[in-house]
Amino acid sequence: MKEKITIQEIAKLSGVSVSTVSRVLNNSPSVSKEKRKRIQDVIDKHQYTPSVFARGMIHRQTKNIGVILPDISNPYFVSLVAEIQKCALEQFYSTIVFNTLLAGPESDKTKHHLTEEDYLRIVLEKQVDGVLVLGGEIDKEVLSESYVTALNQLHKQVPVLVIGSKREELDCLFVERDLKKGVTTLVTHLTALGHRDIGFIGGEQGVKITTSRVDAFRSALNNFSHPVRNEWIELTDYYVPAGYEALMRLVERAPEDLPTALVAINDSVAIGAIRAMKDKGIRCPEDIAIVSCDQFLNSDFQIPRLTTIDQHNEYLGKIAVLQLITAMNGEYEPTVIKHQPELIVRESCGATK
Repeated sequence: MKEKITIQEIAKLSGVSVSTVSRVLNNSPSVSKEKRKRIQDVIDKHQYTPSVFARGMIHRQTKNIGVILPDISNPYFVSLVAEIQKCALEQFYSTIVFNTLLAGPESDKTKHHLTEEDYLRIVLEKQVDGVLVLGGEIDKEVLSESYVTALNQLHKQVPVLVIGSKREELDCLFVERDLKKGVTTLVTHLTALGHRDIGFIGGEQGVKITTSRVDAFRSALNNFSHPVRNEWIELTDYYVPAGYEALMRLVERAPEDLPTALVAINDSVAIGAIRAMKDKGIRCPEDIAIVSCDQFLNSDFQIPRLTTIDQHNEYLGKIAVLQLITAMNGEYEPTVIKHQPELIVRESCGATK
């Protein structure tokens, strides 16, 4: 029965990565006794004799990490990728960024015929040792069966780590952000400033980050016995024009019935809304205060300076890289994100430190 089972199958049966099996085959001391025994039990059961190729897999590291994201122009991804590349270089790894161009205000899916599933296959052709998935299809509430299959297939070949909410149907690794606490903090802050009539702008239907933040927003309003007005929740998307559009919709729908404060899903949306306020003769923060769930670079240079939540993306990127490298070396222990969302109080809410 020699060679009737592959190294990939041994990894699956043992519940470890291919690189971990390869380390056992090469007698590496870096694998725990418990994992080594599991792997050896499978090897013995199937009378597996490794080929020269299988034994050599561990030595074929390219020191490359693939990074898949939907829109490199999004400030969130700009800061996150910068931190990922910095940390990777410190660990002597290079990064290959796959910008799928499947999101953003200028995206046009008819311009090319590649899907995110195609990129999950293409990334292996670039000889990477592991893959980071930063957003896109993975953020949808409902994942297509073909996407789940493609991502799980990729994870069988190399470790895959997702920055996002854990999905039970996926076998890959996850580093999760707290998507709700920042929203609760913002509503609490606005309440302390005397606001009761609060709206929410930005985000998209069917996307986890939007669902989580809107749910947290509604829950926080209910906790303070504030009115929950569906007409004050405008879901557009995550970019500056979306913030402008959301504010314009609120004004055009009921100019005499506006909230006194808004929670924007990120700084870009907040900036767009502030521009719309100026065009409509609405003062920020005197007439409508605005705060943001996600701080981006240079938000403290806006007029007014934005009150926002620092999600500590630099820490998130570092943890993701280190966790992925650990997995590529045959070990993985889930890490709790210690840096909690932090409120940065500036001018746009009407209160400054």
